[in-house]
Amino acid sequence: MSTVEYGLRRWIIVLGVLCAPLMETIDSSIINIALPNIQGNLGATLDEAAWAVTGYLMANVIVIPLTPWLQERFGRRQYFVATTIGFTIASVLCGFSTNIAALVGLRILQGLFGGGLIATAQSALRDTFPAEEVALSQGVFVLIIVVGPILAPVLGGAIVDNLSGPWIFFVNVVPGVISSVIVATMLQNPSKPKRLRVDGAGIALLAVGVGSLQYFLDEGERNDWFASQSIDVAALLAACGLLSFVIWELYGAREPIVDLRIFAKYRSVPIGLILAMGTSASFFGTTLVLPQFVQTILGFTAFESGQLQLFRALPVFFMVPVVAGFVGTGRVDARIMISAGWLLTAWSSFALFAQITSTSGFDRFIVPLLVGGAGSAMLAIPLLVIIQGTTSASDGPKASAFITLAFQLGGSVAGAILVTIVDRRAAFHVDALAAAVTLGRTPIPPLPTREWLTTTERLVAQQAQTMAFADTAFVVGVMALVLVFLVPLLKRQPKDMANVSLEA
Repeated sequence: MSTVEYGLRRWIIVLGVLCAPLMETIDSSIINIALPNIQGNLGATLDEAAWAVTGYLMANVIVIPLTPWLQERFGRRQYFVATTIGFTIASVLCGFSTNIAALVGLRILQGLFGGGLIATAQSALRDTFPAEEVALSQGVFVLIIVVGPILAPVLGGAIVDNLSGPWIFFVNVVPGVISSVIVATMLQNPSKPKRLRVDGAGIALLAVGVGSLQYFLDEGERNDWFASQSIDVAALLAACGLLSFVIWELYGAREPIVDLRIFAKYRSVPIGLILAMGTSASFFGTTLVLPQFVQTILGFTAFESGQLQLFRALPVFFMVPVVAGFVGTGRVDARIMISAGWLLTAWSSFALFAQITSTSGFDRFIVPLLVGGAGSAMLAIPLLVIIQGTTSASDGPKASAFITLAFQLGGSVAGAILVTIVDRRAAFHVDALAAAVTLGRTPIPPLPTREWLTTTERLVAQQAQTMAFADTAFVVGVMALVLVFLVPLLKRQPKDMANVSLEA
């Protein structure tokens, strides 16, 4: 069944399809801004309030791999509408929560509904555009993935300052209604719903494995990693759950809930998954770490920090049509574009490493961020085009779900690793700098006063933090250079996307 649309109708469908993932990407991080407000309003501790974030992400990543099965079982349009409505209603209920237990429970429900929105939207976009315009469809999709995390802190800060905490949930009503109405009335199903067997064991093992992994990544640093019994248990459950899930899906399940065989069927899928995680780690790692540095060390306001992040997003906006045009027509090998993107990302990261000092000004970050944004545009779109162009129509949604999961976990892994680097390297630099402060140094008075000691301790700590933040940029740069060597392993996208075979 053809689902390709043209003209005004196509772009109305695109609007409806994109409203849902935009709502989800904003909501997954906007709550971080409002946590202190929520904590005070509901009388919760910081750890209790943090579960509103962790619970959502755990539920989110459990559903993402199940999305292709759910689309086949219930129909893409029906599933998309149901999850969008469910997500919107759960958002409203979160806003009306009167205690932290209710909020956490509703955030988990919200995550279960939201988990399938991004992968379903990506598949719907692929099938709404003709095959020769797959690059354009994926470019539009990338814009939403980039815009959401950039808008979240700016929008969250404006809501908390001018309205109140619950409004971070109420803002989902308008895009939720728009998306539900348009998708329900205009989006076509690529096939009729199928009566599929429910793989209960597979769902349970996936929930335990992926959910525990997300908890391990989110809570690890806060609980001092393996010094905490809960983190030990989460790591064990993640390892055992995921290993058991893989074995069961490959050898035990009569009708697997997740088709893991596409990893062997298409070599670009496993390589693409690693590169997608790296892309997410490089982009969202900077989005996470840089605002912390400029606000805590340089004294930037939240608004100035948000403005700084826009310089990372601007090149993506302008380069999407250019990159999509070159890659979609086959005039440029997408692998060359991806390699160039990683090299730009590496240069941007090393430039940030050089520019991060305790006296850096706003303007010193602009060029590295612009270059990094250009690199991101050259990574995401060509990678998605290769994945969509080298998988069959039936396997495309499965590959999309894995790539979406990779983007989600890549951000979580980057957050866990980079935050740990900041903490551990800051302690290392404090020891190194403190060892250099001796009576043999001329700045030290013969009889140091209490005030002098306090000032020196503060300066040492500040400089150590600055050096630790710089170390994270260096790590991202090294990662980018390493990933360049994986790109040649990808299969080249078809030169004529209009004639892409629908068979494997």
